Amino acid sequence: MKPIIFHVDVNNAFLSWEAVYRLKHLGGRTDLREQLCVVGGDASKRHGIVLAKSLSAKACGIHTGESLMEARQKCPDLLVVPPHYRLYSRCSRAFMDILREYTPCVEQYSIDEAFMDMSGTQSLWGDPLLTADTLRRRIHEELGFTVNIGISENKLLAKMASDFQKPNRTHTLFPEEIPRKMWPLPVTDLFFVGRASFSRLRRLGISTIGELAHTDRELLRTHFKSYGEVIWNYANGRDCAQVESVVPPNKGYGNSTTIAFDICDTVSAGLVLLSLAETIGMRLRRDQVKIQVIAVSIKYADFSSCSHQKTLPAPTNITNEIYHTALDLFHESWDGCTPIRHLGIHTNHVRDNVDYRQLHLLDMELSPFYRDDIPCCEKLEQADAMADRIRSRYGIDSLKRAVFVKQNAMDHMSGGITREKLDVDYEKESLL
Repeated sequence: MKPIIFHVDVNNAFLSWEAVYRLKHLGGRTDLREQLCVVGGDASKRHGIVLAKSLSAKACGIHTGESLMEARQKCPDLLVVPPHYRLYSRCSRAFMDILREYTPCVEQYSIDEAFMDMSGTQSLWGDPLLTADTLRRRIHEELGFTVNIGISENKLLAKMASDFQKPNRTHTLFPEEIPRKMWPLPVTDLFFVGRASFSRLRRLGISTIGELAHTDRELLRTHFKSYGEVIWNYANGRDCAQVESVVPPNKGYGNSTTIAFDICDTVSAGLVLLSLAETIGMRLRRDQVKIQVIAVSIKYADFSSCSHQKTLPAPTNITNEIYHTALDLFHESWDGCTPIRHLGIHTNHVRDNVDYRQLHLLDMELSPFYRDDIPCCEKLEQADAMADRIRSRYGIDSLKRAVFVKQNAMDHMSGGITREKLDVDYEKESLL
């Protein structure tokens, strides 16, 4: 039986979800999707990039990922609305719930797109093209936003098909349709081909997907090594990846933050790293895993960057150990004077939650609160577990380290999605 794979992609997800919420739940009278509008961060806190754009904003040349300053230069009358990630999570869950009614094999690829393995469901739902159209209409009627659906025999071609004409369309891209529908496209439209790869391909005289597909595979392997063979296979529509309904375990954990002001001292940098270590440690313990490699990344005010990593003697999920290692790496990396705008902690070599640690006499620590035969690392693990339970029950602000109690400039648990992006004060937002 021929496999049938759907790729379902929400059209302008963040902007669509904002528009629907304002119209249907807050009584708004205009649709953001019909305005010259983008969803973007807070430029005053240096989070000012375009996250989603309307079609009219796209027509002005505004691109996702560019700065709000660049976007406003192209369009001075641009309307910018703040992101609301808690709303987006709810919309995403409702979207995925509908998809899972059609097949149990749904792989959530991102917050706004998913693959569906519809192989063998024709006897239940009928023709795949008609099923996709029914699914699109249902999502629009029940949730208020539109999606594109791509249909093919593998994930790559289904994803390519969903990127064809938008919005609210169903497209097919079966192997026999590749020469007509995919090969004439610019090579930058091919999944996994970015700007750097394109410049190198262009030097080889390759500008379309078809030209890449007909290039000698050995030539590509010579210039790009294994990556060359991957993109050659993709250009010919070859992909053996399966739809995975079970989320694979994380290969690494990390967090980073752009600071609202330039950091020029080690005390402030240490506070940022401590807040990042808090969130990473909590996630590791929640997933019952440990890590053995820690890296610190620094982005300076001039947007240059550097990173440094270290392998620990034993895996850990202890917040203090992550923090002190990150702080050591920071001191080894920073020159002590260049202003810093962004800091991150990243980890890998994930292990299960088995204690691999080799104990030493220097790990033993006398304390009036513990027996004198308990290693220091075990005390720290107990303290972290207690902190996790308190925060889980009473909220993350119920317990803070003393250094953050009178600290208003920095969040004690930072990185990732900031709190103001989780919830928006719509009283301050125009809904007209």
